[in-house]
Amino acid sequence: MSDSSHYSHLSQLGTNTPLPASPEEAVIETVQNPRPGVQYVVRFTQPEFTSLCPLTGQPDFAHLVIDYIPDKLLVESKSLKLFLGAFRNHGAFHEDCTIGIAQRLEQTLNPIWLRIGGYWYPRGGMPIDIFYQSSAEPTDIWLPDQGVAGYRGRG
Repeated sequence: MSDSSHYSHLSQLGTNTPLPASPEEAVIETVQNPRPGVQYVVRFTQPEFTSLCPLTGQPDFAHLVIDYIPDKLLVESKSLKLFLGAFRNHGAFHEDCTIGIAQRLEQTLNPIWLRIGGYWYPRGGMPIDIFYQSSAEPTDIWLPDQGVAGYRGRG
């Protein structure tokens, strides 16, 4: 069993934590990587991500897949859920949301490698997919496909 003092700094896990008012106000918490020096991929999938169009206020929906190779820190998953949930009432274009999430995670975690796929559902008949990775794909680790098919409509 882990020493619970390693987690005493966490303020959101195990408590009733309200959704942050904005992504900027969200606190992304971290924990120490229990296996530093071992390269492995951590994947978070958020199939029901929502934000708002900054011009019309209409909701936008995406399926996000975040992969990263941790260095010293791991993201605490509840804080990540709250951060992503804070976009629910946030007006920004798809590109800004997707790249902003990647940049915030890079700043917080300083991972060895990170990529995000933002698979946005159509509005006005056209889906927009946004992809980012921090550097070239590592070649010495198993990196699964993100598994999200391109939008095909009815076909």
